Amino acid sequence: MRIGELKPVQLQEALAELVRPPSMFEHDLQFADASQIRIYDDTLRDGEQMPGVAFSPAVKYELARALSDIGVHIMDVGFPAVSASERETLSRILQGRRVGELRSDLEVLCMMRSNRSDIDATMDVIDDLGFRRDEVSYFIFTSASDLHLKYKLGRTLLSREGIPASEWLELPLSFYRDANLRLLTDAITYARERGAELVEFGGEDGSRADPEYIKRLHQQGFEAGGARAATPDTVGCYSPYAVRTYISQLKAAEPNHPLVVHFHNDLGLGAWNTVVALGSGADIFTTSVNGIGERAGNAPMHQVVLQLRYLFDLELPGFKYQKLRELALTMERLSGIPVQPTEPGIGQNVFSHESGIHTAGMLIHPAIYQFMPPEELGAEIDYVYGKHSGNLVIEHALRQAQIQPEPELVTAVMAEVKRVREERAEEQQFEHFQRIYHDHLARMGVSQAEVAEIARGLLTR
Repeated sequence: MRIGELKPVQLQEALAELVRPPSMFEHDLQFADASQIRIYDDTLRDGEQMPGVAFSPAVKYELARALSDIGVHIMDVGFPAVSASERETLSRILQGRRVGELRSDLEVLCMMRSNRSDIDATMDVIDDLGFRRDEVSYFIFTSASDLHLKYKLGRTLLSREGIPASEWLELPLSFYRDANLRLLTDAITYARERGAELVEFGGEDGSRADPEYIKRLHQQGFEAGGARAATPDTVGCYSPYAVRTYISQLKAAEPNHPLVVHFHNDLGLGAWNTVVALGSGADIFTTSVNGIGERAGNAPMHQVVLQLRYLFDLELPGFKYQKLRELALTMERLSGIPVQPTEPGIGQNVFSHESGIHTAGMLIHPAIYQFMPPEELGAEIDYVYGKHSGNLVIEHALRQAQIQPEPELVTAVMAEVKRVREERAEEQQFEHFQRIYHDHLARMGVSQAEVAEIARGLLTR
């Protein structure tokens, strides 16, 4: 027994009688049963598109094992047809699932464009690796917004339709919309004929596309043999109000088929948009570990599952919330991208307290200043000592060290702690740390100057 150990007060009432639960508010969201909601992880594909991040097949397999263990349902492994590295990743993951190192019910998904060459190349890889073609799912994607259809995909559509490239800018948007539907549906039909069992399909830049056109794209994709549609907020510009309106419409148009949503975080809304979409009819949501990804990243997995759990009482069966922080540390180690200390749920400081007012309250009962029990996330309460500390937390530290907290000693220790902290504050210079941090991020990728240097070196050989 520790010396005079302080224990939290035993509440005489139920906590729900003392504070209003976070989930007690009015809303019009309607979620599917938690057992029907699926987590679709994009870390190995979209997450790796973060500038400077590159995962070897061995690293991807380590992440795949962690993702399988924590409870994701679908794993996007990217484009196995494009490189030997991607093929090795697919092989490791499928073999790991076969021997039981990954869950047998983990769905493995490959990406490809809406053309026969991508589909053939992907299936050839699967054949060469010795797996059945129906052991993976196929995501066949195209574009959805008119901007993408005409100016990104336009010349491909012209070539496929046998129209001269000189007519690119003159043809109306309606031509590109119709040609794109033919491109997608032909690809889905071809994939199914060649042995694809589950085909997911969708159009890039869905958040800026005409919703009526997306409905057509989804309808015709299902008629061609697609199993589920995906609609992405490719540039991260969706408002939660727009999500509420348009995702509801898309689901209502095809109520008997699963709907996948994919959000980026350019306005800091990736997680909340995902939650709103799930409450508006979506069944499957994509995320990445720690929110890594291009630009501002993807919807962070931890934020989505914690918002669902604590704001809507939706706990996903089989998901190991207590491993979120462990997974975050793994991603930091493997990606080289640190998590900010205040990151919800997984940041180093989210269960730490220094302020005298806060620590005094926490020592009475943790619920006074925290609504998420740290043990549910595999964490512990931590006290940081400094200029804001009060007597009670100093007493707590002494008791933990088996030192009798006499009042005079507590006062003296507190004065010394504050002196040391202020002295360190005067000495601390963060410019060096800041420079190291930014240099580290810059060196993760290859710079434009280095590309030019490589080219000059090759030219002189």
